[in-house]
Amino acid sequence: MNTAEAFAAIALAAVACDGKLGRDEAHALRRQLENRSLYNNCSEAAMGDLFDRLLLMLREQGVQGLISNAIPELSLRQQQSALAVAAHLVHADRVVNADEMAFLEQLTRDLSLPSDEAAMVIASIEALNRDMLDS
Repeated sequence: MNTAEAFAAIALAAVACDGKLGRDEAHALRRQLENRSLYNNCSEAAMGDLFDRLLLMLREQGVQGLISNAIPELSLRQQQSALAVAAHLVHADRVVNADEMAFLEQLTRDLSLPSDEAAMVIASIEALNRDMLDS
């Protein structure tokens, strides 16, 4: 697994962690990746191949296997960004279910980031996605 695959793997795991991968989630995932320098030179076919490989790994190894293979390929700064993207994808619909919360908790434990830094990333993304009309 290379860096581009690893970063995308964590994002894919975030949208698949609840056992469902809907069309809206797939589009959100794609939007999060397409403007990043790792992917801006990828053709549609290359992106399709990337996701085909990652989906196969997801089916064979599950979410945790995908994460375990991805993390060692990312620097600390890339891990921080991957956590932020994963949290954003989980929180984007403003509804975080138990599976998604468990995924984020496990991801923060698995990453090499200090726990207070990981918690700050998650809290920032929660605040970003909070609907201020809620009490």
